[in-house]
Amino acid sequence: ETARWNHPRWLLEALRTAWPEDWQAILAANDRQAPMTLRVNRRQSTRDDYLARLDAARLNAEACRFNEDGLRLQTACDVDALPGFAEGAVSVQDEAAQLAASLLDAAAGDRVLDVCAAPGGKTAHLLERSPGISLQAVDVEPARLQRVADNLERLGLQAELRTGDARHPEAWWDGQAYQRILLDAPCSATGVIRRHPDIKLLRRAEDVDALLELQAEILDAIWPLLAPGGMLLYATCSVLPAENARQIDGFLQRHADASPRALDVAWGRDSGVGRQILPGEHDMDGFFYACLNKRPTA
Repeated sequence: ETARWNHPRWLLEALRTAWPEDWQAILAANDRQAPMTLRVNRRQSTRDDYLARLDAARLNAEACRFNEDGLRLQTACDVDALPGFAEGAVSVQDEAAQLAASLLDAAAGDRVLDVCAAPGGKTAHLLERSPGISLQAVDVEPARLQRVADNLERLGLQAELRTGDARHPEAWWDGQAYQRILLDAPCSATGVIRRHPDIKLLRRAEDVDALLELQAEILDAIWPLLAPGGMLLYATCSVLPAENARQIDGFLQRHADASPRALDVAWGRDSGVGRQILPGEHDMDGFFYACLNKRPTA
């Protein structure tokens, strides 16, 4: 059976249990070629303007359905073939990942923390979308943080970058609360197998247990940094409920000052305290999002 479905047994079983109606569609989507999706830098041009530039370069694309900055190419190409890529006109980012910036909904003047920020696609999108925010991006690996720096430089954007462990903010936090926090949590990446097929070979069932512990530790360590009345957006590219809805349920039980914000959106499916996109739905990667509000102080 493992051979027939081209997935390891532990993952087959996990998907079948979590998604009894959808597991076969997930497996099929995982084995299909993912589209090349672009994010237009709205500080430089509108999506329609960039669509016209693609057209002139004989590159066919269509607008993404759930995101006003996204375009999906009909055929993948080298980034150097994309008009204005070197000048920061556009980035490559799946539509599901592009949903983070609108969900976080940061306003000018907000202090924003992007933790586990590398490689920086969501970091950049937040800055493109919300001029006037003060953004701090933190990642534990210096080499990966350098990729964030390179991305921001190409796009002409500024953020404060810090190398640091999300579980130990006392080592890098300046003590000033944030109005918005994006936690793109380390996860099994079971929602992006179509882009990284080696996940099927490399990931083990026991890895997930270690990740669950890490996610909970980061959530608990980062929550005190959020200002009362602020919001934390929890994101994973996983399709496993243990890392998603169940992880957030556990967090809510531990933190009386946290409450989930209902997501009134047209994409994904209701998944307890958040929304789940399964791989291949509307040609997006598999992603989970949950918004958590912190109770204002009386």
